[in-house]
Amino acid sequence: MALKRFGFIVTGSGLDPAIHRLEMRSPTFTMVAVGIPRAEDAPAVARELVAEGVELLELCGGFGPLGAARVLEAIDGAVPVGAVGYGPESIDALYRLFAPAERQVC
Repeated sequence: MALKRFGFIVTGSGLDPAIHRLEMRSPTFTMVAVGIPRAEDAPAVARELVAEGVELLELCGGFGPLGAARVLEAIDGAVPVGAVGYGPESIDALYRLFAPAERQVC
């Protein structure tokens, strides 16, 4: 069986899942991406996506393994859940993106 419907959840300041949602379609595949303001909102959105027929969920890198586990638990393991990961070569760049302004190093 080929994957037909894929879901991706991303967190970002000011995102609203009722507004920030897009679908990318081909004749045989659909990707649904949903933006949420906080990782804590992911379980509810994941349940909605599974109810809509998503067969696989992926989470942005901000979730980590614990966030992925919470989503997997919320959907009772109905579909596989993965999370984007970053290798050690990206740590410094990630810090520059997300460190509080008063702690950023140029």
